[in-house]
Parts: sequence; C-alpha cells; structure tokens
Amino acid sequence: MKRFFSILAIVFLMAFGTANATTNAATVATAVVTIQNDADDTTEADAVEDKSFHQELKQRFIEGGPGFMGIVLLCLILGLAIAIERIIFLNLSTTNTKKLTQNVEDALESGGIEAAKEVCRNTKGPVASIFYQGLDRADESLESAEKAVVAYGGVQMGQLEKNVSWISLFIALAPMLGFMGTVIGMIQAFDKIQSAGGMDATLVAGGIKVALLTTVFGLIVAIILQIFYNYIIAKIDSIVNDMEDSSITLMDMLARYKK
Repeated sequence: MKRFFSILAIVFLMAFGTANATTNAATVATAVVTIQNDADDTTEADAVEDKSFHQELKQRFIEGGPGFMGIVLLCLILGLAIAIERIIFLNLSTTNTKKLTQNVEDALESGGIEAAKEVCRNTKGPVASIFYQGLDRADESLESAEKAVVAYGGVQMGQLEKNVSWISLFIALAPMLGFMGTVIGMIQAFDKIQSAGGMDATLVAGGIKVALLTTVFGLIVAIILQIFYNYIIAKIDSIVNDMEDSSITLMDMLARYKK
C-alpha cells in the first residue's frame, strides 16, 4: 500500500511539474508572439513613415492635375538646368586675381609686354582675358589700352550674365501658373455647385484642393529657383568687382612700365 501511495505521489508531482512547464512555455510563447506582433506593427509604422514624403508628394502632384502641374514641373527642370550650367561656368571663371596680378607684374619687369601676355594666355577666366586685351594695346598708348579693357570688360560681363534672365522668367512664371490653376479650380468648383443646384461640401472640396495644390507647387518652384538665382547674381557681382579692381591695377602697372 505504501508503495502504491508513493507511486501516486510521484505521478502527481510529475503531472504538476509538466503542467507548470507547459504553462511557462505557453507564457513565453505568448510573450514572444506579442513582441513579434509589436515589432511587426512598428515596422509597418516605420514603413508608412518612410514612404510618406515621396508618396505624399507624388499623390499631391497627381491630384493637382497633369496640365498645370506638368508645366510648373517643366519650369523647375529648365530653371535648374540653366542655374547649374551658370554655377559651373562661374566657378570655372573665378580667378585668383592677386596671384595673377603679381605674376603679370613680375613678367612685365623681367620680360616686358610679351612675357606678361604669355602669363595671361596661360590663365583662364575673364580677368586674364581683360589683362591680355589691355597688354595687347599697351604699345599704342595708355588711352588705347584703357578703351580695350573697358570694351572687353563689357563683353565678359555679358558672358557672365548669359541666360540668367531665363531663370528670373521661370521664377515669375511658376507662381503665376499656380495662381492660374487656383482660379480655374475655383471656377470648376462653382460650376459643380451650379450644376448640382445646391451647396455641397464634397462638390466644392475637389476644385478647391486642385486650386491650392497648384498654388503651393508654383510657390515651391519659385522659392527653389530664387535661391539659385541669388547665388548666381552674388557670384557674378563678385567676379565683376574683381574685374574692375584688376583693370585699375593693370592700368597702374602699365603707367609705371611706360615711364
């Protein structure tokens, strides 16, 4: 009998331990599933956040209508293309004027006009071109050299400002197209109200949304191009100031060389 009770006790303990182990395993499994579900929810939320800007921009662009939005986008593409080309050209046209002036002055003292002209030929930029034109007329007179510098300075300024007016055109055109889309969207909204014979928010919402989207995108394009335009104008002004200062320095050098 004792043996029977001992066997029952062992069976009870084993069953209780198994139940506890099963309960613990189920608890752990539930926790793992919960953590995994939370991680999946977090991943899905992150995916929604990651795609929000690009997808939202694309959706708003489509909602604005392909007509005016396409024209506004074309203004942005053309304006950026011209702006990038001008920035590259202006950066290549930038010259270390102090170094160039010193090299030209040293060449004048050591080898004369021809040596100074050779230095200008080997240097890129509008300042070196102006120096070359002034040195090329130096044998005639200082007045001739000054006239050549002034005339060629105007030519170089025109090269620096080439196509910049197109950027200002696109800056003005983009918001104007946006405002036109706004007016057309409002007209469409009122047409729907008139056709329905009553005031319904759902009828007006679509037209007003198109109107506001075209205005927003037009203003965004104008702001982007305005930043590039101001940088280009500042760069041109800097180069022009270097040209003017260098021209005065060149005339002083030629005056000392003539004595």
